[in-house]
Amino acid sequence: MTVNSTDDYQQHLWVKDIKEEDSVRGCYLVKGKKMGTTRRSTPFISLTLADRTGEIEAKVWDRAEEFSSVFREGDVVELEGHAGSYRGQIQITVSGLRPVRGEMDPDIFLESTPMDPSEMMKSLRHSLREVKDAHLRTLNESFLNDREFVSLFKKAPAAKRFHHNYLGGLLEHTLSVCRLTKQVAEHYPQLDCDLLLTGAFLHDIGKIKELACHLKFDYTDEGRLLGHVMLSVTMVEEKITEAKDFPRDLAIRLKHLILSHHGEYEFGSPKRPKFLEAFALHLVDDLDAKINGLGRFMERDRQEGAWTDYNRLFGRYFLKGEILPVEKETDEGIGAVEGQQMLFTTDSDLQSKRRLDSSH
Repeated sequence: MTVNSTDDYQQHLWVKDIKEEDSVRGCYLVKGKKMGTTRRSTPFISLTLADRTGEIEAKVWDRAEEFSSVFREGDVVELEGHAGSYRGQIQITVSGLRPVRGEMDPDIFLESTPMDPSEMMKSLRHSLREVKDAHLRTLNESFLNDREFVSLFKKAPAAKRFHHNYLGGLLEHTLSVCRLTKQVAEHYPQLDCDLLLTGAFLHDIGKIKELACHLKFDYTDEGRLLGHVMLSVTMVEEKITEAKDFPRDLAIRLKHLILSHHGEYEFGSPKRPKFLEAFALHLVDDLDAKINGLGRFMERDRQEGAWTDYNRLFGRYFLKGEILPVEKETDEGIGAVEGQQMLFTTDSDLQSKRRLDSSH
């Protein structure tokens, strides 16, 4: 079954809807592929399958070597299988598989922002009109009037993984950071709102060159070799050079905002923030990325109960439901605890306890 019509969309079993005991048949993107062997040295394939609604793990136990030779990571495959549960997570056992050749509609595999890109672009333009500094306002307009830039900017994801990693994600993230920095600047009047707002707009623009979009998001050669931070600075430098009379001090501060917005060297930041606006941009950018990424992780988690599955990126579990009530202890249980406490109580502890009791 290839998915290229309205009827096909209606028949496609979306990843988010796959439940235990479901029979699965459809086209999915192979986002991960690893060969392994069982304890009996029998080969198997571990797969990460995806569509625009999420990802799911799958295993090929039978004819693994035969199937592995006909597809690779990044391909779209049509498969048949059965959904079961393994360690609290839904997993597909694949019984049949073949690669899908020819053009595929990327809309089935690439998630898009839930917001209207055109409306977001209008809101972003409205926010940037509040910049009063003539040089910064002209710089912002030089990007906003660049049709090729705007076209790519509206479509690009903000990341390959974790936060805003969907079509239109870069625009959604940028608009959110701009709105937050305006509120921060209102709360802290010592901050230069014009500089901070412009930095919020331009801090990630290099991602339009860093990431490519086809059936999945991946890094371009330029993105791997330079990264979006350096690409963003280069794009800003080109526009500043065209402006000719852009103040040197302002240009340096703006470029530092971009170079330091990741905060620390270990997080890929060429520089650490060295003035207030740079600190503010880093913190706001980090907040928006984490709220989006963690929110989506918790929303898509399939683990039963109040806690999510273990998040390797943050090294912890996250509470996604209600805290369960504590069971009432019986008198026998309370007595046992008190007995255990007496075993490890010193004479001085007993004297202190008697003084405390006598004071009530």
